Amino acid sequence: MTPSEALKLAEKNGARMVDFKFVDLLGIWQHTTMPISKLSVDVFKDGYFFDGSSIRGWQPIHASDMIFIPDPGSAIMDPFYALPTLSLTCDIVDAITKQPYSRDPRTIAAKAEAYLKSTGIGDTSYFGPEPEFFVFDEVRYSEGPNRSSYLVDSIEGRWNTDRAEGPNLGYKPPHKGGYFPVPPTDTLGDLRAEMAVTLEAVGIPVEVFHHEVATGGQCELSMKFNSLKLMADWTMWYKYVVKNVARKNGRTATFMPKPIFGDNGSGMHCHQSIWKDEKNLFAGDKYAGLSDMALHYIGGILKHAPALCAFTNPGTNSYKRLVPGYEAPVNLAYSSRNRSASVRIPIGGSSPKAKRLEFRCPDPTANPYIAFSAMLMAGLDGIQNKLDPGKPLDKDIYALSPEESKDVPKAPGSLDDALRALEKDHAFLLKGDVFTPDVISTWLDYKRENEVDAIRLRPHPYEFALYFDN
Repeated sequence: MTPSEALKLAEKNGARMVDFKFVDLLGIWQHTTMPISKLSVDVFKDGYFFDGSSIRGWQPIHASDMIFIPDPGSAIMDPFYALPTLSLTCDIVDAITKQPYSRDPRTIAAKAEAYLKSTGIGDTSYFGPEPEFFVFDEVRYSEGPNRSSYLVDSIEGRWNTDRAEGPNLGYKPPHKGGYFPVPPTDTLGDLRAEMAVTLEAVGIPVEVFHHEVATGGQCELSMKFNSLKLMADWTMWYKYVVKNVARKNGRTATFMPKPIFGDNGSGMHCHQSIWKDEKNLFAGDKYAGLSDMALHYIGGILKHAPALCAFTNPGTNSYKRLVPGYEAPVNLAYSSRNRSASVRIPIGGSSPKAKRLEFRCPDPTANPYIAFSAMLMAGLDGIQNKLDPGKPLDKDIYALSPEESKDVPKAPGSLDDALRALEKDHAFLLKGDVFTPDVISTWLDYKRENEVDAIRLRPHPYEFALYFDN
């Protein structure tokens, strides 16, 4: 879509406002809104100034001026505003140099796609993430120097079998028993359908939606795959739609990986492949119908997985999910069909176009632009250096004996561990200037200061149960 076509779309739909969206370093959409009269063809070239020092992980206050430039190809009518509103996703440029901003996640994704083409290995990287989420009926949390508490609740929660609901009619999914039950046990079918219809209204094809394994309202809607940057755009829309449809229906949705103790957490399994001249380069005659290139890509993912987790599993809560026993892929191995491996080769029929790998570690709190780019860079490093992924592990990894499992590498056990891995292993990310040393150091510093230390220094509520009367 050209700038003129974006303006025609706004006129056709009677747009009264224009909403400019961009993503911060951590993966949260930010926005500002103007009357539609402020949008002209020149805006798509010149953009608007804004204060970059107020965005997490971006500019210092003495160099705060930045510019957002809307992408006309992203033009869509926002489905949630009362007044007709055109939505535009923006790229960020430096106010002085007018160059793309190195800490803009969308810029990182564009550079990753350009780097792939520059290598000659392929021309398109396809991603198909599967973000899971919980739908709750209530959420409360607070913290201070003398208190810390949270509560999430769902009428579907197994803990609510005796809740006074007037009357309580039962039908609560048991722990780890939420996968595929029909109504009345699954109460969220209509809500997911509204989410799916809304996603398709903004141009995102939905392939399937269902209740997920955990009790308490865990769900998933699967989107069709797309190229790296566009899939990251779609993932931002996915989270936006899910949250706003839930809110519209008096509920709340969260992509937090592990909001419920003792039950499955929410992941974001990432299907991926590399194509060239409309041919899938991952199809071949090797293990599980893969090519040598695909196996080397897996070798890169497995080698760099501990460092990747700093981006694909970017919060302290991420590592409450990455523990054995909850279908979480903590063992860094690959396998066909086996969901206990961190890299799985799905069965996709006989068509070469369906051949792909699925990296199962990531969770949906990841910034999709940065996470997809980092995975691509790790895979490309594997291809360039012909990294051997080793032998596949075609058995239940969780059932391995201690002797068998001791040689299987493990995912990091904490965000701190993942950040240390990234600090030691990030040269592969710097190729093609996709990630800059500044981006890496900013990420490390922000996460350590604002998340790792913030959690490490605070008393945990459960510590009172453990230690108060010692």
